[in-house]
Amino acid sequence: MRTLLTLLLVLGCAASPAHARSPRAEPTAEAFRADALAIEGLINSRYAYLDRLPDGAMPMSAAMRAEAGAVADRRTLLRYAEHAVAALADHHAITGGSFADSWGLVPSYSDLWIEPEGDLWRITAVREGTPAAGAGIQPGDSLVAVGETGTTQAVAAFWAGLGLEPTGDRAGYAARVLAAGRRDRPRDLTIRDAAGAERRLTLPNLYAASPGNRRPVSAHQANGTLVIRFNDSLGDNATVSAFDAAMAGARPGQPIVLDLTDTASGGNTVIARAIMGWFVDAPTAYQVHNLPAEERETGVPRQWIEQVLPRPGKRHRGPVTVRVGRWTGSMGEGLAIGLDALGADVVGGPMAGLLGAIHDFRLPNSDMVIKLPTERLYAVDGTPREAFRPGPE
Repeated sequence: MRTLLTLLLVLGCAASPAHARSPRAEPTAEAFRADALAIEGLINSRYAYLDRLPDGAMPMSAAMRAEAGAVADRRTLLRYAEHAVAALADHHAITGGSFADSWGLVPSYSDLWIEPEGDLWRITAVREGTPAAGAGIQPGDSLVAVGETGTTQAVAAFWAGLGLEPTGDRAGYAARVLAAGRRDRPRDLTIRDAAGAERRLTLPNLYAASPGNRRPVSAHQANGTLVIRFNDSLGDNATVSAFDAAMAGARPGQPIVLDLTDTASGGNTVIARAIMGWFVDAPTAYQVHNLPAEERETGVPRQWIEQVLPRPGKRHRGPVTVRVGRWTGSMGEGLAIGLDALGADVVGGPMAGLLGAIHDFRLPNSDMVIKLPTERLYAVDGTPREAFRPGPE
């Protein structure tokens, strides 16, 4: 009999394209329910950060168990799956599908970073070029209410729907999700500024206000420095050629600024390694991976170092500065710690703090996808990626 881990690794393999799979009948109510009930075991075997959860396991309230047991079709399975990953209070754990009225993804479709501060819900960062920035919201302001409900009560209600308490990481997580809003409607937010003045604002969500097609990178010269900004493009294969073209315009030894402050949606290591390959002469370590699931199953830990390799004909020698902030997410964070390992000066505010590397898991009956952080990631000095702090600008 295959072990649970082996089975889940099979479920996590990339599926064949839809057109290559034989059509099959819609699952029965019992099959949908079986998928719902399997999610708890999937999370408890594969999620890399169980140690940050109460009791070291997926939170399962009576309300959530009842919801899982009542799943009977695709719609109720997806709604339960959304609740199951939300219970982790981890912005990097998401479902592969969504509803029109699902909550917006943070940080990809958020423009306010909110953290609890005593009785306040402090706005600590505002995303450039977004509705929140256009409305004049500034770091240091606070979120007073969501619609007609005070923020503290709205956060409590968010978790009460899952039968959970708004403790620990859950508080800030819910406040950021509430501020991002539902995908199909504007946001109704009351903001208090540092002087105590309050404004009730109607802001479009970022699904409606998201910028159209942008170039993968933007480059310009500033005071003798070549500044290259990534336009949330670390998952776009066109970024490699666009970055190469920008770097081809750099003078030998010229200072370079790599602006990663708009990389909230992450990306992939192919693009990150292509970027870092410009700045090394030999294979060089840039991040460390750890796979807790293998140790849970076998008792033997697994960890490995990933390297970046030089790219023939592409090499720049000169000082590199990397700008980061709250909308530097996932692969953006990996690129930042990687460039730090290569000797770049990483500056700015805290990054998104997204946990680990995510993998897709396809539930066996419905083919529904759950995306979970399964690998813990570290800087080469052993600092957890989510704990890395840049220097001041």
